[in-house]
Amino acid sequence: MDIMRKLKMKKNISSVLMLLALTISPVMADSTSTPAPEPTSDVSATKLNTTKPNLEREKRMATEVEDAVLDGDVIFLKDEGSKDGHEFMAIDQEPEDETKGAVIILHGRGFHPNWEDTIYPLRTQLPASGWRTLSIQMPVLEKTAKYYDYVPLFSQSGLRIDAAIKYLKEQGIDNIVLFAHSCGAHMAMEWIRQKGDSQISAYIGAGMGATDYKQKMAKPFPLDSMKVPVLDIYGGKEYPAVIRMAPARLAAIKKAANPKSKQVIVPGANHYFTDKGDELVKPVVEWLDSL
Repeated sequence: MDIMRKLKMKKNISSVLMLLALTISPVMADSTSTPAPEPTSDVSATKLNTTKPNLEREKRMATEVEDAVLDGDVIFLKDEGSKDGHEFMAIDQEPEDETKGAVIILHGRGFHPNWEDTIYPLRTQLPASGWRTLSIQMPVLEKTAKYYDYVPLFSQSGLRIDAAIKYLKEQGIDNIVLFAHSCGAHMAMEWIRQKGDSQISAYIGAGMGATDYKQKMAKPFPLDSMKVPVLDIYGGKEYPAVIRMAPARLAAIKKAANPKSKQVIVPGANHYFTDKGDELVKPVVEWLDSL
């Protein structure tokens, strides 16, 4: 089976309405409305619902999202971890002019690669600055799943990052940046913990450290051992846990001693950068162009 199956874009208004309904589903990705001040639970003490992604839900999401994509090309990449040859959706958008590199974009928990907050602004605006974007579908569970339910999927998620990198390299792109938001950051950090960061040129983590009430992080982020430049970006109105851990993340980044790494706060932005897409894209572009 081919790694990629190009699909023709469709401009279907009814599908756009379906996408909006999907996007505003009651999933509370990556944190509850009242994050724990000091979580005490341990992942081993929580009964996990599943250790396998919900592929049926993912396929339903892909069907609805695909028809609503008006910018970029929907493609499907092979999930090497799937026994039945499952292919996951990705959205590839190329710059009109010279390409500086590519940014692989990982969404937050329970969402999709065309999610209107955080993901859509980045994947559609970065190409205007010369950066190709490849926004990929990460594994999802049922809507009620919490952080601890997703922990077993973190290591499996790395196979999708591998597939995205392989695809871009086959397109002749070696300058690859990894952007990950929220639960996507947990998945990206596990991939880096297992494989290191030699396959990417830089890493951007947005809203890093969000979990759920009384569910502490399963493992600390390996920011102190990373060699590539790191951008830690979060909103001024973030979940308390993300803000509370910001000094520790910055200390770890400084310990890694890459002079191009930095931490940036987007004033007034919440965890999802709702209505702050432009304010998110601007510092990301500035940082990328400084590398």
